Amino acid sequence: MGLSKVIYSFSVSLDGFMESRDRKLDWVLVDEELHRFFNDEAREVGTFVYGRRLYELMVDFWPTADSDPSLPDYMADFARIWRDKPKLVFSKTLKSVEWNSRLASNGLAEEIARLKADPGGDISIGGASLAGAAIELDLIDEYRVSINPVVLGAGTPFFPGLHSSIGLRLIESRTFGSGVVNLRYERSRP
Repeated sequence: MGLSKVIYSFSVSLDGFMESRDRKLDWVLVDEELHRFFNDEAREVGTFVYGRRLYELMVDFWPTADSDPSLPDYMADFARIWRDKPKLVFSKTLKSVEWNSRLASNGLAEEIARLKADPGGDISIGGASLAGAAIELDLIDEYRVSINPVVLGAGTPFFPGLHSSIGLRLIESRTFGSGVVNLRYERSRP
């Protein structure tokens, strides 16, 4: 079995922002079709790697979401997938984490190298700052971008300001009924 891939995946606006200027995500279109697609992707993940803010956002809802009988089945499915997967959290302020999570004890490059060497499956990295650091260290193997049909004008960019370009190769594209376009790019390395 080969090394695990590090995947950076997020929904973005057409102009490349992953949250609005007031840090809201209420513009993101996630209907049943797209949610089921995201569930299938999450099933393939071995470990979720988060920064503090994204971890807190996820843990605020998903751990017990499936106990709500009014929650659609596809959302309850995601709650079960997410809860059962290992999570690694990078934080300078959190003292403890829950729900099959652990705090990172080493630097980002060291932790990612350890996860990649483990046969536990692909690594999904999330959180703008943490993913930006991983991009700067050239740790991302695959970028998955779900482009939403909205222009925000400002906000948190999907990509940080970079010192050099990143070569990519399109490996898949898919258009959903909502107008969201999902693009998968593989990092092309010399």
